[in-house]
Amino acid sequence: MRAIGFDSEKYLEEQSKYILRRINGKECERLYLEFGGKLVEDKHAARVLPGFDEDGKIKVLAKLKDRMEIIIPIYAGDIIANKTRADYGITYDLEVMRLIDAFRNRDLHINSVVVTRYEDNPSVRQFISKLEHRGIKTYKHHFTKGYPTDIDTIVSEEGYGAN
Repeated sequence: MRAIGFDSEKYLEEQSKYILRRINGKECERLYLEFGGKLVEDKHAARVLPGFDEDGKIKVLAKLKDRMEIIIPIYAGDIIANKTRADYGITYDLEVMRLIDAFRNRDLHINSVVVTRYEDNPSVRQFISKLEHRGIKTYKHHFTKGYPTDIDTIVSEEGYGAN
């Protein structure tokens, strides 16, 4: 019998337990998590970690669904450039729509989509319109003045405060 290099069940159990401990702890009123890589169908992680469930991250979220909100960011420049995902051959804006459907199919509510480094552009406006027609709240997050080096400006009303 061949040994599996990654225990997906243990990953699901440990990640969920740790996140719940942080949520229930007194160190924070609200916990923000950023998931790296792909949340659904992470074929790369499954390939490099034998035994990894390609939907492991979304399963962690599903265990926590009553205690969270999901916000999906997308960079306006990727919409304008029509940037594509090499693995699926679809544009990033279509990937956001695909993610929304994948989340909804797992009974996970999408709170909103944030268009980062917003630029007023026809393709960006059209994307926002599509989201709004689907009932998805959309926010425009403009370029943050001084980012990433001028901390005083970044945390001021001119920086993050402007958004």
